[in-house]
Amino acid sequence: MIKHFSSAALLLALALTATTASAHTGAHDIDGFISGLSHPFLSLDHLLVMLGVGLWASRLTPLNAGFTIAAFLSFMVCGAGLALSGLTIQGVETGILASVLIVGLLLSVSRRLPSLLVIGLLAGFAVLHGFAHGLEMPLAAAPVDYAVGFLLATASLHGIGLGLGAMLSYHRFGLRMSGYITSGLGLYLLFNA
Repeated sequence: MIKHFSSAALLLALALTATTASAHTGAHDIDGFISGLSHPFLSLDHLLVMLGVGLWASRLTPLNAGFTIAAFLSFMVCGAGLALSGLTIQGVETGILASVLIVGLLLSVSRRLPSLLVIGLLAGFAVLHGFAHGLEMPLAAAPVDYAVGFLLATASLHGIGLGLGAMLSYHRFGLRMSGYITSGLGLYLLFNA
């Protein structure tokens, strides 16, 4: 039981070491691969959503979990493409902050929700996260390197979430507790934006 709570404590510690969502639209270094690789770990909104997607996917069969993560990454690339094409989406930052809250709520729900609803929400969140970073990519010294680092870090956070989810699933309230923590931090981010 202590081991399961230590997993939740690790999630909270990772979240508390990240910075706020002000990391979008050029407020951080975007030089190349290293900045793309580090950003998801240092931005609280991105960290929480990516871990949350992995935690949520841990409830699924391995095949469906892999599909969910691949779909998220694909929709994130689509969002970046929309930004690079010059499309404008209003309220991206608010949507990103709301994604933290909603992913936390998805984790805290004990009953099964319709898969299409959850996948649709996650795809929408992926587009928003990708869009925000697609706006930054032209500012990077090496945009492709930045994107590769960013996608690699995002996939890594999904994998960490899957691992944490597997550990927390042995405890009756493990995933729900991570959802409560994520939701609380999402509310904090929304009210302090």
